[in-house]
Amino acid sequence: MGDRQRTTRSSTNTFLQKLQGHAPNSTQMIGLLTLVVSGAILLVLTGLTVTTTILGLIFFTPLIIISSPVWVPVGTVLFVMVAGFLSVSGLCVAALASMSWMYKYFKGKHPVGADRVDYARSRIADTASHMKDYAREYGGYLQSKVKDAAPGA
Repeated sequence: MGDRQRTTRSSTNTFLQKLQGHAPNSTQMIGLLTLVVSGAILLVLTGLTVTTTILGLIFFTPLIIISSPVWVPVGTVLFVMVAGFLSVSGLCVAALASMSWMYKYFKGKHPVGADRVDYARSRIADTASHMKDYAREYGGYLQSKVKDAAPGA
């Protein structure tokens, strides 16, 4: 039995030594305590918020239902007014931005995208020139056909 007690004591001592080696230091304990206290405070605040919300709905639902014929039109008007204001504001900002861009472009300051506008302008001018030449050729062809069909015209 003596050997067995020594083996048990040595394994217990080894286990306790390992446990003490992994024991948290005071900084870790303060951090854990802070975490637990903060979590408890947030849990209490969440409970109070949910309770207040439910009690508010219980007490104010009859008032909301009774006054809903007033709130629906008021809400609709407010929504339309806010949406209109935001739309007009957005359009004004877009107009100011485009005017600023055009001012810079025509002053020769080359804002972002000016090279693409110049390329598009040259492509449009080239296409218009080709269409003009094609119309002249095709118009002359049609006039000669009309003269062939009606020599007196």
